[in-house]
Amino acid sequence: MTTPHGEVETPVFMPVGTVATVKAVPQDVLDELGVQILLNNTYHLYLRPGVEQVRKLGGVQRFMAWDKPILTDSGGFQVFSLSELRKVTEEGVAFKSHLDGSAHFFSPEKSLEAEIGLGADIIMAFDECTEYPAERDRAQESMEMTARWAKRSKDYFEGYKRQTPWFERKSVEKGSEQTQALFGIVQGGMYADLRRESAQRTVEIGFDGYAIGGLSVGEPREKTWDMVEATIPLLPNDKPRYVMGVGAPEEIVQYASMGVDMMDCVLPTRAARHGLLFTSEGKLNIKNARYALDEGPLDPNCRCNVCARYSRAYLRHLYAAKEVLAQVLNTVHNLAYYLDTMRRVRQAIKVGELASFRSAV
Repeated sequence: MTTPHGEVETPVFMPVGTVATVKAVPQDVLDELGVQILLNNTYHLYLRPGVEQVRKLGGVQRFMAWDKPILTDSGGFQVFSLSELRKVTEEGVAFKSHLDGSAHFFSPEKSLEAEIGLGADIIMAFDECTEYPAERDRAQESMEMTARWAKRSKDYFEGYKRQTPWFERKSVEKGSEQTQALFGIVQGGMYADLRRESAQRTVEIGFDGYAIGGLSVGEPREKTWDMVEATIPLLPNDKPRYVMGVGAPEEIVQYASMGVDMMDCVLPTRAARHGLLFTSEGKLNIKNARYALDEGPLDPNCRCNVCARYSRAYLRHLYAAKEVLAQVLNTVHNLAYYLDTMRRVRQAIKVGELASFRSAV
């Protein structure tokens, strides 16, 4: 996948840098880990520090000193999560800031304006994320709203490109004529036929890539799997296919084997902050007293700097002492584990052994 800030080898896992930072991890460490692309959040950056401030500082890449690709989501999921603070209409979503209660409004056009201003390489159409559980009528209504909003997002994006000189709208200053790519999002709740209809309608509009949204919102994992399986075959295989908000290490292997090109999830970073670490031997809760005298590495099969240098006993001590370094080291390891898993998937694809690799995970 080629972007103004470089190529991305797929399938790829994107660490989540919500407010232009991956929690507890500086950018030089992300480079060392081999992160190819980050995800930022439009809703959060819109509220703080503000789109115009980021734009004046040269866009998200220059702002956060990251010279590789960035994807911004539209803010649809975050607005969805503000169920007590939002009102959805055909025009868009009125919501109150979770920071100070101030009133704001996102429409497809307003969301795209913000994403264009932030300047990420890949931006997302504005969608309505359907809650779980949702009755069929509600899921269909939401899916149809998302389809109309997708068309408005695409129209705004194309209109902006026509009306704005190339040199003013390019998303990078390296001389590339490639600008931002716009991805559409498939919705439909937990109904396979609605997912298929949404996929068909989104593809008809025409986007640079396609995402499957509205998953990991509380549904059983089996449902998530079913919805991806129903949708993926209908999305063009010559365009990036992105499943939003998934998943556990073994799940990202399964999704990659289904033809998913891009995934993101807060799980590796969020779990790390709570002492839950992913290893080749399974999940490990570093809080447990059993590790107090364990001089062994966190994961003997991991090549990350944390496993090479620190013992389980020391990592447990840091967590028990509530030291900030605990969050840093735990997060670095979890990200390393996810990224290494995806590297192994790509290698298995190259040598034609993905099926056997998948069955071994």
